[in-house]
Amino acid sequence: MIPTPSDSLLAELEDIYKDLHANPELSMQEQRTAGVAGAWLERCGYEVTAGIGRTGVVGVLRNGDGATVLLRADMDALPVTEATGLAYASHATGVDRFGAKGGVAHACGHDMHVAWLMGAARLLAENKDAWRGTVIALFQPGEETGEGAHAMIADGLVQRLPRPDIVFGQHVVPAPAGVIGWRAGTVMAASDSWEVTLFGRGAHGSMPQKSIDPVVMAAATVMRLQGVVSREVAMSDAAVVSVGALQAGSTENVIPDHALLRLNVRSFNAEVRARVLAAIRRIVAAEAAASGAPKPPDITVLGEHPLTRNDAAATDKVRQAFERQFGQDRVQQVEPSSASEDFGLLGAAWGVPSVFWFVGGTDPDRFTAAMAAGTVDELPVNHAPDFAPVIHPTMNAGITAMLTAAGAWFGMETSGS
Repeated sequence: MIPTPSDSLLAELEDIYKDLHANPELSMQEQRTAGVAGAWLERCGYEVTAGIGRTGVVGVLRNGDGATVLLRADMDALPVTEATGLAYASHATGVDRFGAKGGVAHACGHDMHVAWLMGAARLLAENKDAWRGTVIALFQPGEETGEGAHAMIADGLVQRLPRPDIVFGQHVVPAPAGVIGWRAGTVMAASDSWEVTLFGRGAHGSMPQKSIDPVVMAAATVMRLQGVVSREVAMSDAAVVSVGALQAGSTENVIPDHALLRLNVRSFNAEVRARVLAAIRRIVAAEAAASGAPKPPDITVLGEHPLTRNDAAATDKVRQAFERQFGQDRVQQVEPSSASEDFGLLGAAWGVPSVFWFVGGTDPDRFTAAMAAGTVDELPVNHAPDFAPVIHPTMNAGITAMLTAAGAWFGMETSGS
């Protein structure tokens, strides 16, 4: 039978969750969070390896012959100033990968992910008579920047761990708390993040004729990029191009010598992805040439997230287990999400199937009221400064979902069996 989190365990994890929420750490800086997870795994009897890919931590629990199941949680927070008003809200600041100092918050719910996996790991350790096999509890850094899974794999993850038969991951989302969202095939979009530097020639603001103005160049580039999706991607396909940063100069009467753009592309199709990225290269180069730039733009890849694709057979097995455990009304098929993940790299590294699903984290009464009022789009979403999941029943649902998926491979019966 799938173990049930006790009230005392949920209370203990609530305290840990609040502590993690109040003390967030940016991507690849998750030393404290990794320490909390690693110490927990050690107390539960896992073989723990820390520092994989800088801050990744993994626990292995062997319990006889059977399947090997990898359960993954990401740990990193975002460079966002929290605005939830919670008693345990983050007041932390940090320096991001671009050297900018600002607020840090768990605005994507990764603190809940850590608490989920800690709970599942503990219950598996305490109920070894209910299952046979090997569980791998993997706490991953740097999901937000696309660095973490790559870093762990480059640091010998595959060679240092048992080969899993299946890899599982889950994410809290703004759906009614306790609802599970699943999908076979493509679940989340691919993501490409670039930094583009446009070069000009600086001059005094009173003598623009002596300059090659990179601000005008950058503005023209941003506007032209908005036509990539609307005019170069078929309406039957999907893609998004977003310019998240435009930086140039520091004062009003000096024309700078360069401008910087940071942009992001989301896509669901490899051919569309290639077409969009090629169009961006063409446009930035053409705008620079049209402006008489002294040299071509410099393009740096900041991060890449692959398509997240669920193995069809494994997803069906998990779905059936979820429906038995939670009931069909709480298990819902979802549409592909335009958000992105590096989760898929883990299964691909071993060449094994993987399944990723979603767990609702919005207060059910609040969600129902928003549906009735037609204001669902106004509810806090991942990455917003006011996003934070309601702790209960989100905590219990996420732990139970992990145990239910693992149990389908370990031979544990669901409560509905």
